[in-house]
This record gives sequence, C-alpha cells and structure tokens, in this order.
Amino acid sequence: MWTMAFKLKSRMTWIQVLIVVIFCLVAVFLTAHDDSLYSEPIFQVTKVTNGKVTKMSDEFHNVDYYHQQLLSGHITNGKYAGKHLKIQNAYSNSGAMDHQYRTNQKLFIVLHTSPKLHATVKDLKRDTPIIFLLALAVSLLFIILKFRGVTVISSIVINTILFWLAVKIDHHNNGAAVIPIFSILAVIFCMITLFLVMGWNRKMLVTLSAVISATAITILLTLLVFGVTHEKGMYYESMQYVTQLPKPLFLAEVLIGVLGAVMDEATDIVASLATLKQERPELSKLQVFNSGRQIGKSIMGPLINVLFFIFMAETLPMTLLYLKNGNTWKYSFSMNMSLGMTSSLISGIGIVLTVILSSLFAGLLIKGDER
Repeated sequence: MWTMAFKLKSRMTWIQVLIVVIFCLVAVFLTAHDDSLYSEPIFQVTKVTNGKVTKMSDEFHNVDYYHQQLLSGHITNGKYAGKHLKIQNAYSNSGAMDHQYRTNQKLFIVLHTSPKLHATVKDLKRDTPIIFLLALAVSLLFIILKFRGVTVISSIVINTILFWLAVKIDHHNNGAAVIPIFSILAVIFCMITLFLVMGWNRKMLVTLSAVISATAITILLTLLVFGVTHEKGMYYESMQYVTQLPKPLFLAEVLIGVLGAVMDEATDIVASLATLKQERPELSKLQVFNSGRQIGKSIMGPLINVLFFIFMAETLPMTLLYLKNGNTWKYSFSMNMSLGMTSSLISGIGIVLTVILSSLFAGLLIKGDER
C-alpha cells in the first residue's frame, strides 16, 4: 500500500494537487449557484422547526417514529424567486419513503397557487455532491493517466450518449425490439471502448473477438437453459415499475452486465499475453494459451465475487423489508434475490468462457512483434 501511495505521489506535484483542489472547488461553487438553469422551482431552507413525534407500529411489531417539520425559506429561481414560504414535511426514522431536511439544503418543490401560494417538497437537490465527485474523478484521470485519461473519459461520454439513444429508441418502439437494440449497442460499446483505450491494433481485435464471442455464447446458453427449464423459478414480477415485457428487459440488463465484466477480464488477459509474447517470442501457441489460463485463474474468482456482490447488494434492502413484514426466507429470496442470483450465475459463465476464448485467440493471433 505504501508503495502504491509513493508511486501516486511521484506522479502528482503540489501544483497538480492545487489544480485538482481549485477545479473541484470551482465546480462546487458553480453548481451551488446554478438554480437559474432549472425550470423546476427550487426552495432553500433557512430554518427548520421540529414538531411532534408519533410512534407507529404494525402487526409484526415493527416500530417506527414519524416526525413533523416546518421548513422556512425562500424560492431561489423562476417567477416567484425571493418569495418566502413555509412548508410542512414529515419523515420517519427508517427513511424508507421520505427525508429529513436540514438548514441550508436546497429542495425541488411543487408550487400550488390555490387558494394561496404554497408548496410541497418533491426531492432534494443533489447536483453539487455529484458534480464534486465527477470533477474529482476527471481531474485525477487527467493527472494520473495523462492522455489515456482523455480516452477513458471520451469513451464514457460516448457510451453514455449511445445508451441514452438506445433507451430513446426502445421507448419509441414500445419495447418491441429490446434484444436487437441492446445487442447492437453492446457491440458498439465494445468497439468504441476498446478502440479508444487500446488503439487499432492486433491486441484490440483479439480482445474484441474474445469479448463478443464470450458474450454471445453466454446469452445463447442462457436462452437454452431458459428453454429447457421453462424458466421455473424466474420471478419477473419482482422487477418493479416495468411497463414493458420484463423478460427481454432482464436479458438486456444481463447482456450489458456480462459485457462489462467480460471486457475487463479479456483486456487484462490479452494485454498480459501480448507483453509476455513480446518479451519471449519463442513461446509456442500452446504455452501462450496455458499462460492465459493461469492469468484467468488469478482474476476470475475476485471478478465473479465482485459481480455477485453488486447484483445481490441492490436487492438486500427490499429483502430485509420483506423479512421484517413476516415473509419467509424462501418467499423473500424468490421475490427479490432470484433475479440477482441468476444474473450473477450468467456473468460467472461469461467470465469463465472469456478466460478460454481470450487465451485461445491470443495464442493464435498475437505475434512476438506486437506493440
């Protein structure tokens, strides 16, 4: 750890650290004063008066406390900018569906003009911490990775725009072509990301071939298993707020998730094998393949566990809520964690296939003069 810290410090001068701090502070200042850019009315809390506290319980002996608040402040943008208001708010200790607001926070509100001007709170304005983290990440990428930081940021921006376009197209077609849209999107994602990060060379083509092949085989195996088992145990109704057919959306979600894990693993394996082949050109194709398998074994376990935690962690709050309301472990798991577990297993299959395919393609295509 100390070695990594020393290397990081050696790459960053005090001038660069100062630039990062100034850049982040400027970003925070600008977003803290950007209320005029929003069409929704924004309310700044200047005073909070706490009211009565009510104890609530249910038939399962779950106890919660509800608090009344009176928020005093003024509107900061729009037609009623400068207008002082008092808004009633209620929040619970659990915070499941509400928030406790504090002095100096800014809130999005809904204005009502009848019988007189009053408002209700819609949500908290969160752009300042988000922009701060974004500014910090961007500045560190520029300083540590130099030009590669630009390519990484560019790939993220381009992929974000493409993902937004895919969602718009899917919405326009009312979900009629979810799988084709996101399959094409996955290929474009992969090509753009690998081209910007690795450049147009043999390593990039080998990695692209491994990623697309592993992802395609994984999805085909998934569809085959679903067909044989008739999707028993798949509770798509647990996908909340879905207004389209849930199965295609689930497959599209798995496709994008598998692609990210597979791309990360394939890039590591192919880059390592290319370096190995460059330093030892006498290695045979079989030796390169076996070396790739050894590299894959070392990174496969942690990567599968990371994906497992990601997929399962998002289901944990709702699972605990089910259990607290008297549901059995079996029912709570089926309705909340079954899809996350399935996604983890599918991603695990993709990761294992990537080790084999990346090693195979690298052994066949990587030459000793690859740069």
